[in-house]
Amino acid sequence: MHGQIVLVGMMGVGKSAVGAALGRHLRVPFVDNDTEIERAAAMPIADIFARDGEPFFRARETEVLGRLLSGPRGVIATGGGAWIQPANRALIREAGLSVWLDADFETLWARVRQRPTRPLLLTENPRETLASLIERRAPIYARADLRFSARAGGDIDAAARALARAIRTARPGFLEEP
Repeated sequence: MHGQIVLVGMMGVGKSAVGAALGRHLRVPFVDNDTEIERAAAMPIADIFARDGEPFFRARETEVLGRLLSGPRGVIATGGGAWIQPANRALIREAGLSVWLDADFETLWARVRQRPTRPLLLTENPRETLASLIERRAPIYARADLRFSARAGGDIDAAARALARAIRTARPGFLEEP
């Protein structure tokens, strides 16, 4: 593999689940940037947001992402807002291939509505907030190197295999050993 595969997209799209399965399929390490942020801070992301605010969190996100991108080749899942930050897009572009995992609104809503760990959705109308986030972020996600649809109810291992095929088609030789 010639670089990192970095999964970007909205919260709830399945970056962690598909990323872990893709890592197993390709026999490379998988790491979740949000998990690494929580480990470094010794607290959940929601608590970081509540205590220190989003700007502080975004700075830590970039620091941790930079460390992961310089690590062993593999698959990295980012948080929903990571790709939105220009500095993160630049880091990711230098390190490998960005993949936008995309899903329709209803799929995303079904996955995130019952999860109180999504600090950006702790609003009076989380459904409307999610729709607004999607509307603002989709044009930026569209700048990723590859777009891949994460369908509702699909088999995660099958999705990972399909994503590997899509990468091989879009970037012949990328997944081969250097």
